[in-house]
Amino acid sequence: MEKTKVILVGGFLGAGKTTMLWNVAKHLSESGKKVGLITNDQASELVDTTFLESTGGIVSEVSGSCFCCNFNGFTDALQHVSEQGADVIVAEPVGSCTDLSATILQPLKKQFANCLSAAPLSVMADANRLKAILNGSNSGLHKSAAYIVKKQLEEADFILINKIDLLDAQETASLAEKTRAAFPKAKIFTLSALKDQNIIPWLDAVQSSEQSGTHLLEDIDYDTYAEGEAVLGWLNATIELKSKGNVPKDWAAFLFHLLNEMSMCFENDHHAVGHVKALVKEKGNFVVGNVVGKRETLKVREISNQDPSVTLVLNARVEMPPENLAQTVREVLFTTAGNEIEPEIKILKCLQPGRPNPTHRYNHVV
Repeated sequence: MEKTKVILVGGFLGAGKTTMLWNVAKHLSESGKKVGLITNDQASELVDTTFLESTGGIVSEVSGSCFCCNFNGFTDALQHVSEQGADVIVAEPVGSCTDLSATILQPLKKQFANCLSAAPLSVMADANRLKAILNGSNSGLHKSAAYIVKKQLEEADFILINKIDLLDAQETASLAEKTRAAFPKAKIFTLSALKDQNIIPWLDAVQSSEQSGTHLLEDIDYDTYAEGEAVLGWLNATIELKSKGNVPKDWAAFLFHLLNEMSMCFENDHHAVGHVKALVKEKGNFVVGNVVGKRETLKVREISNQDPSVTLVLNARVEMPPENLAQTVREVLFTTAGNEIEPEIKILKCLQPGRPNPTHRYNHVV
């Protein structure tokens, strides 16, 4: 029996993993393969899951803890999508997780060698954030969060430098060379997930390779790792939006305004943003927006129709206490809605991640 290929795509918050998965699913489907996608978060109500369901692939979500701390939940999700006929499974771990080679890939290779084939560990990096990290900066992040970014890159088999559409050819080549020098164990790819540029060379390489998790993080400091996650407030919310008088609304414009106002609040109070993601959905149509770091990164795309009533799914990862994050989001939401829109918060979960406690941690490469 042919083994199911499992591709793990890690990387820090805002690196572009979900956009990458959307394009990967499209390319694999076009080549005749059935695709399984697995998302992961500390809580449910994920923008990523809702967005990826539009690919037509088989989508499963592991929420409440990361893959490494809930390995059994991860393998249950693998089994679920495998049983539905997936030829290839692409999984997206929580953006603030690292040490994936020791805690996910090695136990996967050991325990499921008869039915699963683990692909090289791919770690995505936002090109501008990577450039800052390589130049000795923390890229606006808390020093412990920046530590996580570095450790993610250090353990990667493949490093995917994303968002090269924001760089010129010379900048891209220079960044790739610097990355190669800093992380010599990894193979470097440069691409743009948003523009669907240079994805195929990586996809071909990751599917054909028989090597995965080729090295471990031997000196990772779990105290620093835990602090890097804990500095972030995590908010997931589902909100019903209704236009007063049932007047059709331009939800793309509303979403841009909402995210812009949130970004302005975070910047004015000096709270670093991991990411803020939002999706407005109505039937099969949606608008998706995100902010990664500074306000100038704000993007809104996939324009839907202008129905008077829609659902907003919102995820925010910001360096501030969770209760303050929840208060800011509520205030900005109702201010932006003004007299024209009635927001009704159906679900709002806000938390601070606990200390990572992996189910398994191997000290050797399987």
